[in-house]
Amino acid sequence: MPEGKIIKALSGFYYVLDGEEIYQCRGRGLFRKNKVTPLVGDYVVFEAENKTDGTVTEIKPRKNELIRPQISNVDQAILVFSAVEPDFSPALLDRFLVLIEDNEIEPIIVVTKLDLVTAENQKKLSQYIKDYQKLGYTVLETSSVTAGGIEELVPYLEGKTSVFAGQSGVGKSSLLNAINPELALKTDDISSHLGRGKHTTRHVELIHIGSGLVADTPGFSSLEFMEMEAERLSYCFPEMHKHGEDCKFRACLHDKEPKCAVKEAVDSGEIPRYRYEHYMQFLEEIRDRKPRY
Repeated sequence: MPEGKIIKALSGFYYVLDGEEIYQCRGRGLFRKNKVTPLVGDYVVFEAENKTDGTVTEIKPRKNELIRPQISNVDQAILVFSAVEPDFSPALLDRFLVLIEDNEIEPIIVVTKLDLVTAENQKKLSQYIKDYQKLGYTVLETSSVTAGGIEELVPYLEGKTSVFAGQSGVGKSSLLNAINPELALKTDDISSHLGRGKHTTRHVELIHIGSGLVADTPGFSSLEFMEMEAERLSYCFPEMHKHGEDCKFRACLHDKEPKCAVKEAVDSGEIPRYRYEHYMQFLEEIRDRKPRY
């Protein structure tokens, strides 16, 4: 039986890519009975008499999956954050990074709208970029208007399945259009009333960009740490995981424990203080989370 990859899910249909052909399929009834939902990104076995009347019969094991947005087998996450309009938010970026790191997906940070940066906020933005680069993250600076930085981003997409993520209005669709104008993805300006972008992407779909596949998604509808345990959080902050090996207590949460190497690194400036503050904020959220039964 043929095999392929689901590149779009819409109105109960799954569009399966097999080579260069796309087959419109339904999921087999057994999936619903077993509460299994095929996801965009799934490698599947299917059968089809023609291109519009197929059935997905088996879902291959996933290496990872995201629930909001619903997508699986992601190689990397392109975390798109604008320099301004809306302003660059390290707190929101760290929240995204934790969720991506927890799913063992490679993050790449892309800062957009560099053409709108003023001399007044350039210094602060540059310091943030240096901080994240020092932590080992890839950070690219781009502008969809001037096309600056676009050529540097394209090689990262080759041969990989990437998900573009970020808050509304940061220019995800504009960035994809700058990479490939033929996509003509719909974009909207920032809503002046809400101070954020209007939602323009309605469903998850994998789009060909060169030899890679890129997901333009409706965005992360939930950024809460619903499944994460407190002990896991520091693993999603690479610098804290590294320094945490020198803590006095093996199960140190870097809060009120004595002889904490992480807090010492914060005090010495090795770890940016705002990163530690975000860590503590997330730790409190996890601690305050209501138990699920």
